Amino acid sequence: MAVKLRLMRMGKRKQPSYRVVAADSRKARNGRFIEIVGTYNPRVEPSHIAINNQRALHWLRHGAQPSERVQKLLVISGAWAEFTGEPEAAPKEPNPPTKVTLAADAEVSASEVSDVKAEVGEADEEESEPQVEGEES
Repeated sequence: MAVKLRLMRMGKRKQPSYRVVAADSRKARNGRFIEIVGTYNPRVEPSHIAINNQRALHWLRHGAQPSERVQKLLVISGAWAEFTGEPEAAPKEPNPPTKVTLAADAEVSASEVSDVKAEVGEADEEESEPQVEGEES
């Protein structure tokens, strides 16, 4: 029997919520399942994900194949990283200031470039005013 971890649709019409279930791959989407592994509600902000990581790992270790969406949910819950042995992703730090390399190989920070662009833009506006045809200056 090929077991899959997949979503089972619940909820009212146009108000879906899902169960993450371990089910035989030959059964219908909302058909018979083996075990409920968790829940997923995409309609709240932020989405509510509640997955029993121990049971998810049990099924993954016994050969269950997750669907694409369930795999993304397992990554968020941390079960996928534990299954694959990868370290969990560290929180992203803000981007450091970008360096721009000029033709003369001098490094200039992005803030200095924006200051120069602002000065050049202001100078261009002062020098050239748009002229309307038929008007004289």
